[in-house]
Amino acid sequence: MNPAIQLDSFDPAQRRAALAELLAQNPKPPPLTTDVNLHSHTFFSYNAYGYSPTKFAWLARQRGLAAAGIVDFDVLDGLEEFWEAGKLCGLKRCVSMETRVFVPEFETRVINSPGEPGIAYHMGVGFTKPVEHPTLRQTSEQRNRELVARVNAFTAPITIDYDKDVLPLTPNGNATERHICEAYSKKGDKAFWISKLGDAPLNAAKLQAMIRAKLMKKGGVGYVQPGKGSFPLMAEVNQFILDAGAIPTLTWLDGTSDGEQCIAELFEVAMKSGAAALNIIPDRNYTPGVKDQKLNNLYQVVNLAEKHNFPVIVGTEMNAPGNKFVDDFATKELKPLVPVFLKGAYIVYAHSVLQRREGRGYLSDWAKQQFRSVAEKNEYFMKFGKENQE
Repeated sequence: MNPAIQLDSFDPAQRRAALAELLAQNPKPPPLTTDVNLHSHTFFSYNAYGYSPTKFAWLARQRGLAAAGIVDFDVLDGLEEFWEAGKLCGLKRCVSMETRVFVPEFETRVINSPGEPGIAYHMGVGFTKPVEHPTLRQTSEQRNRELVARVNAFTAPITIDYDKDVLPLTPNGNATERHICEAYSKKGDKAFWISKLGDAPLNAAKLQAMIRAKLMKKGGVGYVQPGKGSFPLMAEVNQFILDAGAIPTLTWLDGTSDGEQCIAELFEVAMKSGAAALNIIPDRNYTPGVKDQKLNNLYQVVNLAEKHNFPVIVGTEMNAPGNKFVDDFATKELKPLVPVFLKGAYIVYAHSVLQRREGRGYLSDWAKQQFRSVAEKNEYFMKFGKENQE
């Protein structure tokens, strides 16, 4: 079998063997670029192209990424695999986790989860050990099962079985809404979906997106409005991240919600419980050749991050069809920000190496004692990350 295809096998032994074969066939890596993607989901939560951590590491090497990182929802199942595959590929790398949290101070304002006041997508960046939050995986599965029950009541007699139809789509049982949509899209014909959705695109990805939008998002039969108690508090998740030796990280959508229009306040709230970095998905924040409010918002939030000495973490997600493998950093809109993005990548890589090796990560007691200011710390970590490879 083609080793590039085997990289996405659910069998970890096959993935390791395939990478070894590809590296033997291609011993000399391509030249490094200044491109980075530190925010790619893998098949341990959902990758639209089915990429495993090993596959992403291999592709990052072949594209000459200056740094690469994976992130999965609620779990760190790909951590050791990506760290080891990335080492074999000669990558500067990091591993992160994404989840949703409740921010009491913003309970009446939408932040970055559309239509859901008080709820925020949130991250821990630079994990170095595969710890597990005590409730995230379990509560996510419970939400999924309840969602399927509500949607099944609407789609009956055509229904899905969570254990038989959804879980086999994942390598380690961490299914997402997107897996559920994929399972539904395989049931029923065009006439059935037209009767339920009003339309049925022939393209599988478009059909799955329509199922998700019309049945599972706000206004759909499967949707339940989350609120206080639906997700853990940001402060609680930040403490979990800190205890694991990683960096609590705010995530940014596009600055158009009422909550993100108060981003300075959100920074202050998050910083009180340990947030120290910012994640951005650049591709959704601009249109090439167009100067608009979203682009202004992007520059404003980067400036705010720089003011607070927050490393800026960027990537493309890759959890929906059409997501790029890496942003186009040569565009007029993004090119001025490349030094900021590279600095963030080097800092997080340095953190990951030093935390894993000596417990001397970015927010460690050692770092608190070693540096007189965050700016000085950033300079040290950036230089270490740029000059070292492990």
